[in-house]
Amino acid sequence: MVVEKQVSLQAHNTFGIVAKAHELVRIASQEDLQAVLADAQLRSKPKFVLGGGSNIVLTGDVKALVLKVEIKGRRLLTQTPRAWLVEANAGENWHDLVAWTLAQGWPGLENLALIPGTVGASVVQNIGAYGVELQDRFDSLDAMDLQTGQLFTLDAAQCAFGYRDSVFKHAPADGPGGMRGMGLAGRALILRVRFALPRPWRAVLGYADLQRRMAAEGTDAADLSPQRLFDWICEIRRAKLPDPAVIGNAGSFFKNPTVSPDQCEDIIARDPKVVHYPMPDGSIKLAAGWLIDACGWKGKSVGHAGVYEKQALVLVNRGGRENPCTGGEVMTLAKAIQTSVYERFGIRLEPEPVVI
Repeated sequence: MVVEKQVSLQAHNTFGIVAKAHELVRIASQEDLQAVLADAQLRSKPKFVLGGGSNIVLTGDVKALVLKVEIKGRRLLTQTPRAWLVEANAGENWHDLVAWTLAQGWPGLENLALIPGTVGASVVQNIGAYGVELQDRFDSLDAMDLQTGQLFTLDAAQCAFGYRDSVFKHAPADGPGGMRGMGLAGRALILRVRFALPRPWRAVLGYADLQRRMAAEGTDAADLSPQRLFDWICEIRRAKLPDPAVIGNAGSFFKNPTVSPDQCEDIIARDPKVVHYPMPDGSIKLAAGWLIDACGWKGKSVGHAGVYEKQALVLVNRGGRENPCTGGEVMTLAKAIQTSVYERFGIRLEPEPVVI
């Protein structure tokens, strides 16, 4: 185990923001993590778990001990008439896992293609795209308690998945009698994740972009292969979203808000073109990107932080690696957008990334 000092995190966050970790340990195995927790000094320090850095905004140097998750490995555990059970370690690249499962003939993750980040982080964020969320394919995970070193397993219910949310995004809360709540942010590190990929495979095609692609190519759902759907998803995402390797960003910056049918009708009366989707629970999901665009933010900047010209939901680093935006500029821009959307629509947008 090596404790690295004053480590630049610019290459470890997809925004490309300049910041340092006061101390960083690379976790390439379960044994590496056990060694950290066996060290009396390190065990007592606050800890920050870092995966691919695709869903964070760094507003300064990180004083907590950074645990950089780099545990690799993936395998098929078993298959049944109902599912393929695939296990991947937390440091695996998410998109590479999606492509690998398809290549092995185990489809089910294709709608989640090209989402940046790692397997462990995918659980924390409950990533989702084009009608599929991670929780729809999740089976269970193994993690380690960063205070006790105890290994434990969680199923989907115990992960408390919500819209871009899980138990790993919330700090433990003090409860009655000094009891601690179930929040696991900074308290646990995910080691490996298991996915149940349903058999027989069925394409999930509910989103308008996919319906338009099917109509344009004259393709019927019965004739669509998992690989072809994967290719479509990649093409659509590349056309809309910037590659973090070229333009620094953290993907979709705001969650799509949900409103009641009455609220939606009120907004439609004032803005008939508002993009909205009915949800199974009766609520209405609004497209945050459309709301931001309607407020005139597309292409605007605050310092070197800007709103992407092709998709208003994405905030980008206009300064590149040589003159990058700061976390402060990103959050100033984000707060200005929130204010504009609230003043016009009465809706408070909630950021997706974790602000450090």
